Amino acid sequence: MAAYVKMIKKFDDDEKVIYQFGPDEKKMGEIQFNKENKEFHILKQINDLHISNEAYEKWVSEQIIKIMYREEGKFPNVTSVEK
Repeated sequence: MAAYVKMIKKFDDDEKVIYQFGPDEKKMGEIQFNKENKEFHILKQINDLHISNEAYEKWVSEQIIKIMYREEGKFPNVTSVEK
C-alpha cells in the first residue's frame, strides 16, 4: 500500500521551520524543526486510523532532513512524501 503525505510550510525563519503534514488538508499534524540544533518536535499528531503517527512523523522528518542538505535549507512552501 502506498502512502502520500502532503507538507505545507506554516512558518520559517533562521531558527526553525514548521510544517503541517498529513494525507490531505483535512487531517493534518504539525512538526517543528530547529535548524540550529537539528531537533524535531511534534506539535500536533494526525491520529489516522490506517497509518501510525510514528510512520507519518518519520517520513516527514526524513523529507525535512533531505531538504536541509540537498536544497541548502531553502524549504519549499509545499512538498510531499510518497512511500
